[in-house]
Amino acid sequence: MTETPYEAETDGVIVRVRPRFLPEQSDAAARRWVWAYAIEIVNASSHTVTLISRRWTITDALGRVEIVEGPGVVGEQPTLRPGEAYAYTSGCPLSTPSGSMVGAYCFVTSGGEPFEAAVPAFSLDLPGAPRVLN
Repeated sequence: MTETPYEAETDGVIVRVRPRFLPEQSDAAARRWVWAYAIEIVNASSHTVTLISRRWTITDALGRVEIVEGPGVVGEQPTLRPGEAYAYTSGCPLSTPSGSMVGAYCFVTSGGEPFEAAVPAFSLDLPGAPRVLN
């Protein structure tokens, strides 16, 4: 995993991402490179929030873009009280040996107010390659 996580904060919700290349699931001859990414979401706000949906923009090394949207994350719509955190791991296959992802989580507060929390842009780079994004 990346030592220093990518991090963004929106309205007191902190999102940290640590991507990791998965050589055991990748096959260069088949043009398939796979990464896992560990996400930690911390509610540093004073409100209880529920993650309703997600939106990802995935870009490969050739500039091809895929948008992925859906309810919750990994089949869950976690509710976080102030000070609580939620973590999960998911994955992303690409047809190029590098790329990037950026996204947003749609939340609603316990008072019914919707807001989006940014997921920082992060690089999907082979081990030893320079990071494309800091």
